[in-house]
Amino acid sequence: MSVMTPQERAARASQIVSGLSRTQKIGLLSGADFWHTTALPQHGIGAVHLSDGPHGLRVQDGAVDHVGQAASVPATCFPTAVTLASAWDPDLLAEVGAALGREARALGVGVVLGPGMNIKRHPGGGRSFEYFSEDPFLTGACATAMVRGIQSEGVGACVKHFAVNNQESNRMRLDTIVDPRTLRELYLAGFETAVTRAAPWAVMSAYNLVNGEHAGESRTLLAGILRGEWGFDGLVVSDWFAVADRPAGLRAGLDLEMPSSSGAWDARVAAALDAGAVTVAELDAACTRVVGLALRVAEGKAAAGAAPADLAANHALARRAAAAGTVLLSNDGVLPLSGEGTIAVIGAFARTPRYQGAGSSLVNPTRLDTLLDAMRERHGETLAWAPGYDPDTGATSVDLLAQARAAAAAADVVVLVVGLPARAESEGYDRPHLRLPVGQETLVQVVTDANPRTVVVLVNGAPVELGWADRPAALVEAYLGGQAGGSALADVLCGDAEPGGRLAESFPVAGEELPASANFSAHPTQVQYREGPWVGYRFHDTFGVAPRFCFGHGLGYTSFAWSDLSVEGDGTDLTVRVTLTNTGSRAGSEVVQLYVHDVTSSLRRPEQELKGFARIRLELGEAGQVAIGLDRRSFAVYDVATAAWLVEAGEYELRVGASSRDLRASAVVTVASDDVVTPVAAPAGPLASDAEFAALLGHPVPTAPPLWPLTEDSAIGDLRQTWLGRRLYALANLVAGRRLALDEGDANGPMMEAALAEMPLRGVVAYTGRRFGFTHLQAALAVLNRATIRRRR
Repeated sequence: MSVMTPQERAARASQIVSGLSRTQKIGLLSGADFWHTTALPQHGIGAVHLSDGPHGLRVQDGAVDHVGQAASVPATCFPTAVTLASAWDPDLLAEVGAALGREARALGVGVVLGPGMNIKRHPGGGRSFEYFSEDPFLTGACATAMVRGIQSEGVGACVKHFAVNNQESNRMRLDTIVDPRTLRELYLAGFETAVTRAAPWAVMSAYNLVNGEHAGESRTLLAGILRGEWGFDGLVVSDWFAVADRPAGLRAGLDLEMPSSSGAWDARVAAALDAGAVTVAELDAACTRVVGLALRVAEGKAAAGAAPADLAANHALARRAAAAGTVLLSNDGVLPLSGEGTIAVIGAFARTPRYQGAGSSLVNPTRLDTLLDAMRERHGETLAWAPGYDPDTGATSVDLLAQARAAAAAADVVVLVVGLPARAESEGYDRPHLRLPVGQETLVQVVTDANPRTVVVLVNGAPVELGWADRPAALVEAYLGGQAGGSALADVLCGDAEPGGRLAESFPVAGEELPASANFSAHPTQVQYREGPWVGYRFHDTFGVAPRFCFGHGLGYTSFAWSDLSVEGDGTDLTVRVTLTNTGSRAGSEVVQLYVHDVTSSLRRPEQELKGFARIRLELGEAGQVAIGLDRRSFAVYDVATAAWLVEAGEYELRVGASSRDLRASAVVTVASDDVVTPVAAPAGPLASDAEFAALLGHPVPTAPPLWPLTEDSAIGDLRQTWLGRRLYALANLVAGRRLALDEGDANGPMMEAALAEMPLRGVVAYTGRRFGFTHLQAALAVLNRATIRRRR
């Protein structure tokens, strides 16, 4: 099959759609099953296989879903997004993306559902491991690289979840209230970068509402911003079971409902067409994009073939990527390990690794390396070992502590691995606090008391509170390193690889100090972003609240001298150059980070914002120059009054450094501009009051939707408000448990429990495939809402 131009492909898709009946068109807009689109064999259009895959493919054996790991085809489990972003290396992410693309092609997958791009508003977000950063510039750079890599292999990428999906609890019905400027500058900017620079084949809409509109039915987000302003011409697909109103979604630009709802929405779509609420043009446009995606996938398959993926090479790449994303937080010189003396490895995760997150991204790895095995390869069976805690719970005991204490006291150096158990952070629910399990906190104290030469390794998907951070001789953030993470960590500890990572997120001293904590994962139907842009380092640096470890921080095994900062160019098109010299004892790399500070802004802006970065690797004694470009958007703010990105004339300080709080040099430039930015009153502090938030929104703060009476958008868990509903809820739990057939001890068990409780009642219609239709649901709601049925108080 020859590769068509976008215009030729659109014309061919339109021609095919014009020959379909209305019934066929409506049927085309829903999946054929859980993972495939509807085929049109009479027109030579095959089904497109979509697969979870932000850091590895979760390809199911059949057409139905199995949320456990065992039913998935083995695939390379690369480091999760948090680890990959910590590498600050777009070339590496493109390489990983290309490897994902090759594996997808070999397994018959046409679209990889990833990367995830949501901003880490709060570190307690249960899915933080699956997202890149708290910063939109870094997020956009990472996603752009990964999308380009995946699509270079003739496979589509689907960026997600569009948009403002920043917590897991109640995500399926949560209304996110956010002001327009914060929305644009923080939560949409990364998506804009990926869409405009990498042209992903698909975008996935989120479960939540945004300012009162379901994300998949928001004309503001889909028709106005995504397609209108950014020029996106690909497919918009719903998150699984996220459709709230199919006709409204069609009007807004939601093309494909996934998974199949077996025609549950068809009658409503047909009625909307008859009433003129949905036009034939809108129906045809959606169908054309679905067919166009199928044509594109077929072209990619024909052009690239279906050769087997090189799994050994991909494992080696996963190992290299895990080392590149490992962050050395502190080090008194104990690392890298000298190889002399005795070493004790303590911590159950060294033998039973936590290497990926739980949820829809769970990958069945092709192989799995452990730190304990990798260290024994280097140091032999004489290496001391003690588990220290239960890997499933993080709990310890008197006996386990005693074993750990004895092993630590007898060793010259200790490597202690602690972190979050799989069930502590997952898709579907958020963390109630940022602490490690109590047993691990105790273990850290016991081991460091017994041996001050202890290297503590953190294995987790998001920041944790580290009140004891000054106790160990070295502290390493390994994050979730994928299937080769154990070997990669040994490479770093023993000095075979440098710890290449820099934090893509801030580690607060305590979660309670973050302004987002005041409105996070608390209300079942609404979340208010009263902190505005004060997320991560934007909060810490603006309000002088020191984090435990700052954004961009990371040490290496060598040192660098910075010199000769210069700026050249005209207007906002500038190039910043700085020279680095390796002054340490071995080769290594550094990440040069460029932050922009608006000196004379008439608006309240963050103290500084990341606007460029570059990694440079230098041999011992070598010097090299880094050049980072800036453009108009590097200086712009979103002006709500004119709905435009404007640059205010005045002075800007360009700061370069090794982190947001380790700035090495700066220069002030004067930017001329005729733009007139509209003055806006700013909140007095990092958290807006009622009046201040209303002013930012431009309207009164909306009242949170009530839990009663029950509606189609009510959660299944809301049934528990009545005696009859409680019985129905118990029955739903029983049926779901039998259907899902989760393996005993499956890390996805808690996620599925949360998903069932929080699934909207309309999701039951989609899930049951019309056996329980909307007519049945409306009748059931009428009964449940009757005043004669006493609610539980």
